[in-house]
Amino acid sequence: MEGLSNGLGISFEKAAALFSGYDVPKTEAMGCSALMTDEFYVRNYDFAPALYDGLFSLVQGGSVLASAGYNLQLIGRHDGVNEKGLAAGLHFVSYDSYTAGISAWTALRMVLDKCSSMDEAIHMLKELPHAACYNFSIGDEKGNRAVVEAAPEKVKVRKGEEAAACVNHFEDKELLNKNRSSLEGSIKRRNHLRSLRNTKITHEQAFNHFRSKQSLVFFRYYDQLFGTLHTFSYGYEESRILTAIAQSGEALDINFQEWVRGKDVPINSMEGYIEQI
Repeated sequence: MEGLSNGLGISFEKAAALFSGYDVPKTEAMGCSALMTDEFYVRNYDFAPALYDGLFSLVQGGSVLASAGYNLQLIGRHDGVNEKGLAAGLHFVSYDSYTAGISAWTALRMVLDKCSSMDEAIHMLKELPHAACYNFSIGDEKGNRAVVEAAPEKVKVRKGEEAAACVNHFEDKELLNKNRSSLEGSIKRRNHLRSLRNTKITHEQAFNHFRSKQSLVFFRYYDQLFGTLHTFSYGYEESRILTAIAQSGEALDINFQEWVRGKDVPINSMEGYIEQI
């Protein structure tokens, strides 16, 4: 925040108001789908292009872990991976019990900056004060995976096979009253993702499935705040990032550990196509 304040020539208070995630518009739509296996993490982010940063950042700072991910309100992250092989993403559930607290995208950035494993990420997310109801999908290079169901009042965790898929509703019985009234679409996506898990799908196959407009997890209802904007994935064994924006003919395909050691990324921008239904 101080760096933004100094760099933009604005007060710290204004930088905090613009980039902290406080008092943002409360939209009822929004969907994100993630599949997690022993070998990879893959997800789609679905929202509206008018409310999208359109930035994919690779960051290597002195006091935090190197990370790569899609920005939200500049300093936050929709999803990403860090140099320890920890991948994570956020999934909106509801604004039930909305309160003063840390935004999900800031919490996710904190996880990528500081956590080296699934267990460390779970511990941090249990300790943070959450402003709204979100799921966090988490996988690490040891093949561990979890879904952290975070509400302002309490945080619950699912691990292992129970966390193979993550969408936009809570499943813990203590948090069911926090869900939105209509869950049909979220449950349909969850069931589809679980069926994919049973096919022994590979990292590249999963990435291509998620970004195909024929996929059951790709959406084009952009005027309803429910259109796929990007696909992000990470393969643990090869340290491979595969990512693309909606209907892009080109994907960013890099070895993330090689980037950490100093190898440049081969492209400067990605282009896609927003096709409204």
